[in-house]
Amino acid sequence: MAGRLSGRTALITGAGEGIGKGIARRFASEGAAVIVAEFDNATGAACAAEIVAEGGAARYIPVDVTDKASVLAMMEAAGPVDILVNNAWRGSGVARFENKTDAQLDTALRMGPYAAHWTMSAALPHMRSQGWGRVINMASLNGVNAHMGSTDYNMAKEALRALTRTAAREWARYGICCNVICPAALSASARRIMAQQPGMIERIEAANPMGRMGDPEADIGGAALFLASDDARYVTGNTLFVDGGAHINGVAWSPDLED
Repeated sequence: MAGRLSGRTALITGAGEGIGKGIARRFASEGAAVIVAEFDNATGAACAAEIVAEGGAARYIPVDVTDKASVLAMMEAAGPVDILVNNAWRGSGVARFENKTDAQLDTALRMGPYAAHWTMSAALPHMRSQGWGRVINMASLNGVNAHMGSTDYNMAKEALRALTRTAAREWARYGICCNVICPAALSASARRIMAQQPGMIERIEAANPMGRMGDPEADIGGAALFLASDDARYVTGNTLFVDGGAHINGVAWSPDLED
């Protein structure tokens, strides 16, 4: 399958559903050999099989991004990676700042900046040797806007942005571009969270300048495709808000929290 990513291998963590799956499908449609890295065996295998059935190239590798040994085993099984997307996340639910536990904070940091540091470090030798590489780390407006109820998520995503900018500065000389996407998409996980807060989806969409949440493949996948392509060769260290303009005036995220 020819396209803008032909000849490139792309690894996407958390690609079994939602935004990760949307990016995996978009990359495959542009000729990338996609590695679907996923914690859930069923969704991971299904995504890879779906891409192959549609004529793309994909394989599934299981991973628990909170476990360094699992991450390194995934990277070893993947082989040389040209494009790396750190997207995986498993949420802990919403709770007030003081009710978030040390265990939840630790898990969030391992899923966010730690996992990205592990994957990026493992991918570096190949990217450096060929003088070309793309890293796309998925952060969130939650951290930028300090949304309520998600302290662990917010701090992990903001730490991930700092990590990405640092790598962008250090690795620019190797032709490696490292960028962040802060997406707003009606993914499966977003639907599950908002289902617990009646009217939340409607309020967020009403406040969005474009009047809707994004599509994981068409909207988020399209932006990721640009950052993964040769068109973005002079773009690094940036945060791209792919959110229909929601970041301009903030997002109406105010969940009901128990004391």
